[in-house]
Amino acid sequence: MNESEIRWNDEARAKVLDDADRVLRDAVVELNGTMQEKSSDEIYAALNERLKGRFIDYKPGPDVRKYADAIAAGEIGS
Repeated sequence: MNESEIRWNDEARAKVLDDADRVLRDAVVELNGTMQEKSSDEIYAALNERLKGRFIDYKPGPDVRKYADAIAAGEIGS
């Protein structure tokens, strides 16, 4: 077996992605309920604070900014 062949099976891979989506969704929903009057930058910082401890080697990407902007604009529904 080569090193490149070591990976999660498809079922485990799907679960990892589902779990990651849930963590992101929970953070966005929580901040949507508590930070609607804040600026997009403040929300972005709060999202990053919540997410960085939940992922190995976390680096914010454009999705985090997209959701921060959406919260600030009141675009997140329940």
